[in-house]
Amino acid sequence: MAERWACTTGDAAELAARVRARVPAGESVAAAVAEIVAAVRERGDAAVREYEARFGGDARTIAADELDAALAALDPAVRAGLEVAIENVRAVAEAGLDEDAGAVLPQGQTVTLREIPVRRAAVYAPSGRNPYPSSVVMGAVTARAAGVDEVYLATAPHPVILAAARLCGVDAVHGVTGAQAIAAFAYGTETIPKADVIVGPGSLYVQEAKRQVFGDVGIDGFNGPSDLTVIASAGADTEALALDLAAQAEHGEGSLTVAVSDSPQILDALPGLTIHAESLDAALAFAEALAPEHLQLAGDKAEALAPRIRSAGCLFVGNASGTAFGDYVAGSNHTLPTEGAARFASGLNVRHFRRRMAEVRLGAAAPALARAGVPIAEAEGFAAHAASMALRLRGRSRLTP
Repeated sequence: MAERWACTTGDAAELAARVRARVPAGESVAAAVAEIVAAVRERGDAAVREYEARFGGDARTIAADELDAALAALDPAVRAGLEVAIENVRAVAEAGLDEDAGAVLPQGQTVTLREIPVRRAAVYAPSGRNPYPSSVVMGAVTARAAGVDEVYLATAPHPVILAAARLCGVDAVHGVTGAQAIAAFAYGTETIPKADVIVGPGSLYVQEAKRQVFGDVGIDGFNGPSDLTVIASAGADTEALALDLAAQAEHGEGSLTVAVSDSPQILDALPGLTIHAESLDAALAFAEALAPEHLQLAGDKAEALAPRIRSAGCLFVGNASGTAFGDYVAGSNHTLPTEGAARFASGLNVRHFRRRMAEVRLGAAAPALARAGVPIAEAEGFAAHAASMALRLRGRSRLTP
């Protein structure tokens, strides 16, 4: 029997916190992950092989002919579906690219903001209970769209994943999983190259490892157990919504699915945890406080909330817009912020593989800027800073381009 909770605008945030607390936090595996990360950092491939064997893998780099064989043997319908996903994800990812921007400032200097892709990215694709070729697409295609030179994949080798890797053109596939895979790409081993950025969903061990190595390497965020919140109003297709909720629950025991409505009749037709909101404003307040990975709006009045949504990993609007499409072929990325991180974090996109660098050319503007900057440096007690700028006050020709 489905659980039913009540929600008012006033208690929406407190209720969201109670709902979020139903999912175990990643810190529960922190100590075990720290041991794995330290071992891989110190002993490289030997530690990777040791841990991979413990968890049932064999820590090998997948040969190119095995990728080719997997692609040749792939079900044509699966290949066609992956190709649609690749094209759509590429189109959405490329739409996120900006041209270099810059400005000529009042003193005459130019500051150009250059978009620069990282050189090397690692994508983690889960393949434990089920293989996830879709995660290969989401990570590798987005990295390529961002302009990354080298893209590597860590996964337990499964034919459909290897075929997807070949379709996406990854540079190499390493049959390494878990926290040891993350540590290997963070620090490099004898056979696994050190990456600049590591992305992808995975177990709590994988995500905790990403959290622990962040700072030594870039990551996309903490992608924990999947969650979906549905806000439904009159006109919602409850049969479709019930399947949408069941679909997200397929991701595992820790998945959090919640249905919210101002209509008890709608909630009666939906599985799992349901929230009876006193109004759609209360439903919105609850969703904003929960900051779900996926938020689905169905029914005219619920769909009208779309412009007011600020805290969701990905927003799906309308009865036809089931979240399962986002997991595969819609073009949006399915690697999304979880555990309420949608308050401040974005889903995987080209920005995770690019950095912005300012290119500064002062030229004849240096003296004017020195007159402004020297007093600030002196006030902060940095004499060499002040002297460095003061030198330019002399206007020596060799200091100007």
